[in-house]
Amino acid sequence: MLECVINISEGRQIEAIDQIRRTLGHDVLDIHSDYHHHRSVFTTVGANTPHKLAELCSKEFDLSKHLGVHPRIGIIDVVPFVPLEDSTIEQAIMARNEFAEFAASKLGIPSFVYGPERDLPEIRKRAFFDLQPDFGPKKAHPTAGAICVGARQVLVAYNVWLKDSTIEDGQKIARELRSREVRTLGLKLGDEIQVSMNLIAPDLVGPAFVFDEIAKRAEINRAELVGLVPARVLTQIAKSRWAELDLSKEKTIEWCLAARNRAMQNLD
Repeated sequence: MLECVINISEGRQIEAIDQIRRTLGHDVLDIHSDYHHHRSVFTTVGANTPHKLAELCSKEFDLSKHLGVHPRIGIIDVVPFVPLEDSTIEQAIMARNEFAEFAASKLGIPSFVYGPERDLPEIRKRAFFDLQPDFGPKKAHPTAGAICVGARQVLVAYNVWLKDSTIEDGQKIARELRSREVRTLGLKLGDEIQVSMNLIAPDLVGPAFVFDEIAKRAEINRAELVGLVPARVLTQIAKSRWAELDLSKEKTIEWCLAARNRAMQNLD
């Protein structure tokens, strides 16, 4: 089975997002929406779910009206395919390329691919400058922009909110934590400062580690898991810390998959 963690550049039209979730049904394991990022993260399974989601969002939302702090190149901004148990990265690459071809031929939206060829930050820096789309038109779609379609291993998206800090503090901490295992941004969201992270190798550098490293540098207001986390990452962290780190068994991929499978059985 492949997981697909689709990042949509829309986090404010909550009723529309909820309607899309209802349309897609049990194949949506989780949605995380953020007003300031102006972004929603759909964690999904099911071979056709990414296609349905992309089609719905391309019709519903307009990138030209988007204002948010998170970097983006499209409404359906990032579509990574992730191998779960009994799946391989090669299968994820096949799904990635098939989706990019669908987006180009059916929706008219260009796609840049990432994975073994290049990473996502490279696309964000180079798209439409010295890097042309791998699939589809050479120009961005007028309302949907373009899509970053990837094949990658499991990562953990994680945010830490700071107390009594400036944007300069947040950016400095982000720079100090940035590494091969951790991608970081220091962001100002309203009146608050956030260190936003992708933990690329969560088995090596997980939520507890980055939380504690930030705590050495600033007072922390709260932590926030975006999407889901592999259960094995939780086993490395004392259960007494889960609440502090915004973790729980109900926020694991495995727990949500089991709940989805039970719901599907009840429909039979």
